[in-house]
Amino acid sequence: MRTTKDSPAALATASPARHLGGAVWAALLIVYVVWGSTYLGIRVVVETVPPFLSSGGRFIIAGLLMTGLIAWRFGPGALRVTWPQLRSALVVGLLLLLGGNGMVVLAETAVPSGLAALLVAAVPMWVAVFRAATGDRPPVRTLTGVGVGMGGLAVLTLPGLSGEIKLWGVVLVLIGTVLWSLGTFSSARLPMPKNPFTASAYEMLGGGVASLTVAFVRGEQHGFSFAEVSTRSWVAFGYLIVFGSLVAFSAYAWLLQSAPLSLVSTYAYVNPVVAVLLGALILGEALTWPIVVGGAIVVAGVVVIVSTERRGRAGSS
Repeated sequence: MRTTKDSPAALATASPARHLGGAVWAALLIVYVVWGSTYLGIRVVVETVPPFLSSGGRFIIAGLLMTGLIAWRFGPGALRVTWPQLRSALVVGLLLLLGGNGMVVLAETAVPSGLAALLVAAVPMWVAVFRAATGDRPPVRTLTGVGVGMGGLAVLTLPGLSGEIKLWGVVLVLIGTVLWSLGTFSSARLPMPKNPFTASAYEMLGGGVASLTVAFVRGEQHGFSFAEVSTRSWVAFGYLIVFGSLVAFSAYAWLLQSAPLSLVSTYAYVNPVVAVLLGALILGEALTWPIVVGGAIVVAGVVVIVSTERRGRAGSS
């Protein structure tokens, strides 16, 4: 794909110095903190709501609200996109929300929220792998970070191998991280809508409809009753819609088009810390040695990757 000065692909590889304004740091802070707390919210929601019903409903509601906000703020014309742009947004939405988020939501019916977040921290590692697979050779330090991080993932899977938690839950999160990474990687290389909020809206609607479809195929609607949803699940569901989807996901979509991908990826080693602390403090999730040690190794590997990528991009600008 040919890139232009303002295309997503060009923005993703541009000099960080162009984008480190107040808006970028504010968006990063939102993604850092709010997304870290969404793992807790997901864990609370799935206590009384089936996983794909909850994620599908969340993203459809959030997507509809987003389209309304866009039409009100920018005018209905802001929602007009070309077919290639719409197709790209839907593809990215499927990868990020049905694939990435959906696998995590399903997995959190069986694994602690903190462990899920630590496994998701591997996203920059997979992005580096996709780069290498498409002919973009990452620096040796980046590949070293990938190796270190993979070692941490091996430690994090020990609770599943030992039977302390369900292994299938760990595997689902790992699959989800690969799909989320592919969506992140692809978003900078596809012809996305120019307005990042419009892109976010179509991604949420596409991912939400797909998630509801999976829910009905799985039969999650059978036996489900709104009356049996707990108050705390409703509160968490509302939090995920407003803050996790409308606020944080939109901030993430904007960052993908407005800041270097290597900088955006730094959320991956902040989110797990927030998630682990909240899981331990609010849900009483145990901080076992595989979680502490494996999590520290994963975060260390991600730090090596992101710091190397940022220096490399700055040096080549």
